[in-house]
Amino acid sequence: MGKESHKKQSSQGSGTLRRRAEDQLKVTTPETVCFVMDDTAQRLNHELQVHQVELELQNAELRQARDELETTLLKYSDLYEFAPVGYLTLDCYGFIATLNLSFARLVGIDRSSMASLHFGQLVVKESRLFFADFLEKVFTTQEKCSCELYLETRNDSRPFVRIDAIDFGTGQECRLAVIDCTARKRADERLLKAHNELEMRVAERTAELVALNKQLLLEVGEHKKSEEALKAAYTEVKVLKERLNAENIYLQEEIASQNNFGEIIGQSSAISYVFFRVEQVAPMDATVLLLGETGTGKGVIARAIHSRSARKNRPMITVNCSSLPANLIESELFGREKGAFTGANARQMGRFELADGGTIFLDEIGEMPLELQPKLLRVIQDGEFERLGSPRTIKVNVRIIAASNRNLEEEIRKGNFREDLFYRLNVFPITIPSLRQRQEDISLLVSHFVDKFNKKIGRKISTIPKDTLTSFEGYHWPGNVRELESVIERAVIISQGSTLEVLDRLNTIPNPEEAAGHNVKAIAELEHDHILQVLKKTSWRIEGKNGAAILLGLNASTLRARMRKFGIARQ
Repeated sequence: MGKESHKKQSSQGSGTLRRRAEDQLKVTTPETVCFVMDDTAQRLNHELQVHQVELELQNAELRQARDELETTLLKYSDLYEFAPVGYLTLDCYGFIATLNLSFARLVGIDRSSMASLHFGQLVVKESRLFFADFLEKVFTTQEKCSCELYLETRNDSRPFVRIDAIDFGTGQECRLAVIDCTARKRADERLLKAHNELEMRVAERTAELVALNKQLLLEVGEHKKSEEALKAAYTEVKVLKERLNAENIYLQEEIASQNNFGEIIGQSSAISYVFFRVEQVAPMDATVLLLGETGTGKGVIARAIHSRSARKNRPMITVNCSSLPANLIESELFGREKGAFTGANARQMGRFELADGGTIFLDEIGEMPLELQPKLLRVIQDGEFERLGSPRTIKVNVRIIAASNRNLEEEIRKGNFREDLFYRLNVFPITIPSLRQRQEDISLLVSHFVDKFNKKIGRKISTIPKDTLTSFEGYHWPGNVRELESVIERAVIISQGSTLEVLDRLNTIPNPEEAAGHNVKAIAELEHDHILQVLKKTSWRIEGKNGAAILLGLNASTLRARMRKFGIARQ
């Protein structure tokens, strides 16, 4: 607005004010006074009275304007104090003249203690010279200037801020707007760090890809050279595979026809109980521990379990732990890489890998070296191991059948066998009775072996003397069925006619009745232990879907009768 316009408005305002004063004076001044005074005095008095009224009107207007101004200040003071931006005023030397509450909160200092504080003291030391130059630029250019820097705070948070400053006093004062940019700064730093890391990874990956590309080019060249040889080898392998499949089918059929209960000869209660246990566990994947003396047929029972399981179409791999040298048993079980030890000239697949999907039979497990038992325990628990000389873990799915003629609990007490390994193996124990515990099966076994060796050797023996059978039944057979088979084979070889001639001197047990009583006692112990184990497994529940009677294949009343017979009671 120009000066002339301002003067015009002022003169108009004065004229209006004067008219209002004169109108008010006419109301308050009596007409009789006008006749007493002369013209000059009357005029001066009138002017004085008008001027006085004008002053009173002006005072009223000023008071109203002051009240309105105070109301406006109160209305906008909160916006200034709590604005999201810190505002403050500095003098030409950089000392703080005024500030709002937002800035005081930003630096964490009480506002009253910042009066006459130099702003440079709030700037981090490394940026104070920079801020001094910035402030000088603000007062010199008298234009809006901006900068970014870190501030010092009482809580050591070091906020990063942008400062917008402008001189608004002809070089005496400047106004600062301080905006907190800490979040944006940290985001920029994270972005820069991520960008640098990405650049580094891209560079590393590019170098790897270049090297890999060179290697691939070399391998492609080698592949082209060997392609024709591979085609010829593939044709040969295809022929061999077809032949191997045919042989495998034949062998599986042959094994199935021989390795079943037909090979386990006997009708005694002792061996029948073993058959019952085999039928129970065969369809499951449970680990089986076969216990019994040497020559009782633990390997035959293991094959019977495998042939009746869901794994029957996969191989059963047998490992005789007593026949393998201690320094080679680990590589035989778990395999080895080329160069794993002196003499390891080629990579070898272990027995556990060969048995993947099938069954592994660990015969004479009590002979397993103590230092190798933890690795076997890991395979049983987790189904994984490493080849010798290789860090790569191999996973297998193998059912384990173990056998021992030793008392493993006694071996644990001696420190020769791990207790935790025993519990892992002893999930479903089957004790195979000795031949002296099943005397009534001896005549059947003799007939079976005579027929077997007649075919093998070409004899026609048809008669077995009664006294021979009697001597067989009275002998204690320390080698069990295997010893009986050897005796019969020798007898068939030396027999010239149709009658079996036995030249072996067999020492009979002095008291057959005592031996028979021993056999009955052993069978009873087997049944007692089995019933007790199943009852513990079912938490002594006898009847019902998950009761011991169902697992044993007995009626609940029959099971209770046998418990009373054996004196089995829950403790």
